[in-house]
Amino acid sequence: MEKELEKIDDQVRKSLADNIHKSFADHNFGDVLVVGGGISGIQAALDLGTAGFKVYLVEKAPSIGGHMAQLDKTFPTNDCSM
Repeated sequence: MEKELEKIDDQVRKSLADNIHKSFADHNFGDVLVVGGGISGIQAALDLGTAGFKVYLVEKAPSIGGHMAQLDKTFPTNDCSM
């Protein structure tokens, strides 16, 4: 069941990325700057990169990951955050 859900999740992500790319394909917006290398910033950079944009990710700290990188375990599965 878990593999099927992962497959559906991958298909939805690819479909969204294709739709974003198609909607911006006729326009030239240039490069994208994502400020903040936390979980949301990383995901935004990945999504925009998948959509065909050249992405610059800027983070003020010496490492990316934000507060999530500082956590040892995450709720509810108690898995390692990194």
